[in-house]
Amino acid sequence: MHALLVEDDDRMAQALGTALAQRGHTVRRVGRALDALRHVREADFVLLDLGLPDLDGLELLRRLRTVCDAPLIVVTARCEERDIVQGLRAGADDYVVKPFRMAELIARIDTVRRRTGIPSARTAAGPPDTGGRPVRTGDVEIDLACRTVAVAGRTVRLTRREFDVLAFLAARPDEVHSREEILDRIWGDAFLGASRSLDVHVAGIRAKTRRSGLVRTVRGFGYQLGCPAVDDEGGGEGGGDGSGAGNDAGDGGR
Repeated sequence: MHALLVEDDDRMAQALGTALAQRGHTVRRVGRALDALRHVREADFVLLDLGLPDLDGLELLRRLRTVCDAPLIVVTARCEERDIVQGLRAGADDYVVKPFRMAELIARIDTVRRRTGIPSARTAAGPPDTGGRPVRTGDVEIDLACRTVAVAGRTVRLTRREFDVLAFLAARPDEVHSREEILDRIWGDAFLGASRSLDVHVAGIRAKTRRSGLVRTVRGFGYQLGCPAVDDEGGGEGGGDGSGAGNDAGDGGR
């Protein structure tokens, strides 16, 4: 597999490049955002540092996601919760904070590649019993085959991971799925329940579709595909479902 390593620190780049080469990967290392944009289409996966000299890494991440859907892991010294949330919302498949153990990073790379190399939500859930037709709930249409989402006829662009979560729920809309099941099927690691990754992606689905009831929170357990009202434009769910990532993060079933 060919990796694009976006890292301006020479020592860190050498260590990462050596570790990747030992795993059989070829590596192109760049230290500037412009070079990353130039070479990203060649990459099977991307490791991205956020502290670049010519462009903020989060802005580069957003631009990369407009031209490339390769698995991408942020590897950075930025450890504030706000940075982690922004990175995940911008399209990162995982977020690793420096300093880190190299074996853990390699394991995360393997997991992300395994889970994003194919449409993971459809594969993990098995063939959905939809007869090949898009799944509809309220005015939301989820096309599992084409990996598209439309709300009131308007196409909504989700990140790959956001779509994977939504498609997993849509494949079996009558079932409630535990947090651990979703994390295991989509991220490949049920122990990520200690992180806010799932909550961030659910919040992203609700915000981008402007249908907060599209993903229903089952407190203390997990999530289910909901049936949002047509006029559901708010930022948090009404009634007893819970609201947004903040409340989800406090669910007791993690």
